[in-house]
Amino acid sequence: MKKMISFLLISLFVTSCFKGKNADLIIFNAKIHTMDEGDHVVQAMAIKDGKILEVGPDRQIMNKYAAEEKVDGEGKDIYPGFTDAHGHILSLVKQRLNANLVGSASLNEVLVRMEKYAAKSKSEFIVGKGWDQSLWGEKELPTNEKLNELFPDKAVAMYRIDGHAVLVNDFFLEKAGITTETKVAGGMIILKDGKCTGLLVDNAMDKISKMIPDFSDKQKMEMIIEIQEELFQYGITAVHEAGIDFKDISLFKKMIDDESLHLELYAMLMPTPENLKFVEKNGIYKHKNLSIRSFKVFADGALGSRGACLKHAYSDMPGHFGMLTTTSEEINRIADFCHKHKYQMNTHAIGDSTNRIIIDVLTREAAVNPGHRWRIEHAQILDLKDIQRLKASGAIPSVQPTHAVSDMRWAEDRLGTERMKGAYAYKSLINQCGLIAIGTDFPIEHFNPFLTIHAAVERKNSEDIPGGGFEPAEAISFNDCIKGMTSWASIASFEETRLGSLEAGKDATFAIFELPLRSSSMFQENFSKMTFIKGKKVYSAE
Repeated sequence: MKKMISFLLISLFVTSCFKGKNADLIIFNAKIHTMDEGDHVVQAMAIKDGKILEVGPDRQIMNKYAAEEKVDGEGKDIYPGFTDAHGHILSLVKQRLNANLVGSASLNEVLVRMEKYAAKSKSEFIVGKGWDQSLWGEKELPTNEKLNELFPDKAVAMYRIDGHAVLVNDFFLEKAGITTETKVAGGMIILKDGKCTGLLVDNAMDKISKMIPDFSDKQKMEMIIEIQEELFQYGITAVHEAGIDFKDISLFKKMIDDESLHLELYAMLMPTPENLKFVEKNGIYKHKNLSIRSFKVFADGALGSRGACLKHAYSDMPGHFGMLTTTSEEINRIADFCHKHKYQMNTHAIGDSTNRIIIDVLTREAAVNPGHRWRIEHAQILDLKDIQRLKASGAIPSVQPTHAVSDMRWAEDRLGTERMKGAYAYKSLINQCGLIAIGTDFPIEHFNPFLTIHAAVERKNSEDIPGGGFEPAEAISFNDCIKGMTSWASIASFEETRLGSLEAGKDATFAIFELPLRSSSMFQENFSKMTFIKGKKVYSAE
């Protein structure tokens, strides 16, 4: 009898030792890809107060921790929540609230969509976003003759998919005071036969954009919640919002405070006087899940609208080099401001000339403070010699692989064969810098991360074109692609101690995926089964 009592006491003691730690949530029977330095894969993790207590084998975690809530991972892949390292939530909001022109197969289809939208709109301005003439089988950008016929007495603006060109009718040109004599630094007013075509590129759009009334906060907030839900469905838990105005700070804060916005937001400020004053007053800014520590600088335009600044003329437009939309002097001034206030300068740089200028600026800054983190957004076309200079500049390239497989329809027409060697060169960028941050530039591309994986690893679009991959020598590994959306993206936003991997002490932010995550020659769609942010379930497919 004494032996039995002793055995029971020992059993109770052992059980209490192993179950002596409380957790809020235990995930078990899963394939948890921690994305730590060793790329370890484990079965289980214990979570408390939004933080990971421990990861390890099922037996270890289940014996050591007790929790009221347990989730059976059913052997599914779990990864840290994906980050879209370059997106535009607010631009997507406006695209959806305006006439959505994405995917239009012809100019006529664009006009039909505009006409339908105008019939329902009460605004004196009719705005559409998302057309792409390369989908129409057209190499040249459109003109506004048909737009004038359809809308003779109402201001109409139709923005190209890249956001760097807009087609407006003559009524709007007159209303904005834009004529053939109007001069714009860093922009183009496209003329034909001595007349305005209605096409405005880069800074020439400013007069038009400033006249268009904004949507109400209520309209924007409702659409942001809808977009957030879609992001969670893909396992995306963080977005680097690439360019916000001063008024947008209070909008995001309001949504965070009323607990409707759960996404991790790393917001890049536009370098406006109001935003500069904000940084002088607040320094590095954190409000719950909103972080602000960078400025977005547009150094040039887009390749599709021939606004990207090239060292040599466009192959399909002799004598035209594109242009800088921000002067070198201003870029240097912003860089110095960022250095002083410990902010990033995240510079939109598409053309090889622009990238050279930015590398020059960052190399100068790196000589003074080699530990400062700078980002080159897009890093799309680089001279091979400039790629070799990237490491010394300390730059983190922030790239969007789906741009490569979208632009492949016309990129070589713009650049010629030789310059393609330094275009969309993601493998070369990793070799030089050791990391890249990966995003989509939505709404220019879709934020679907599985399209990103396919484009980065297989160099193909969703239709598995081209068969051998687009510029396949620059394909990156599956693991590097996932790092670009998790651990490397967290480094690019100063969040590596909190996000990007599933390790003890870090936020329990992750997604359980329906299908195994992998890359194959055939595109495979996937979704999140459950998405968690700081240990709380924010999405469930059930």
